[in-house]
Amino acid sequence: MGPPDREVTRIGAYALCVDQGRILLSRIAPGYWSGVGEWTLPGGGLDFGEAPRDGALRELTEETGLVGEIIEIADVLSWADRWRHPRDGADEAFHGLQIIYRVRIVGGDLRPEVDGSTDLAGWFTADEAGKLPLVELAQTAVRMAFDQASA
Repeated sequence: MGPPDREVTRIGAYALCVDQGRILLSRIAPGYWSGVGEWTLPGGGLDFGEAPRDGALRELTEETGLVGEIIEIADVLSWADRWRHPRDGADEAFHGLQIIYRVRIVGGDLRPEVDGSTDLAGWFTADEAGKLPLVELAQTAVRMAFDQASA
């Protein structure tokens, strides 16, 4: 395999919210992205020049209606893959960096995102989350939230 048509690095920031034994997750909506119908942490790509902390809190509110405050960085994940991009068919080498923040909910009302990258949001116990189709990021977050020993 030769060199890709392009190389892309994307930095995302995510909110790991746990309250009363439940984790907050969002479901990926239909669109050009992968993972449609799977559940993930509220969060996503940073806008140009946006601080990761601000991006995590912005995405939390956009995707769930909830308002949070950062407690601490929980982890930073890195992954890479290569695929044909669904929009233009380009051979794309992709590197994703995912900054996960522990976030405390301080306001807002839970509601689904409209016309965005997610279409549902909800609170789930460890058992309930274990029965959902989860992206790898959410699988890691569930372990971090409910089983510190294996995080």
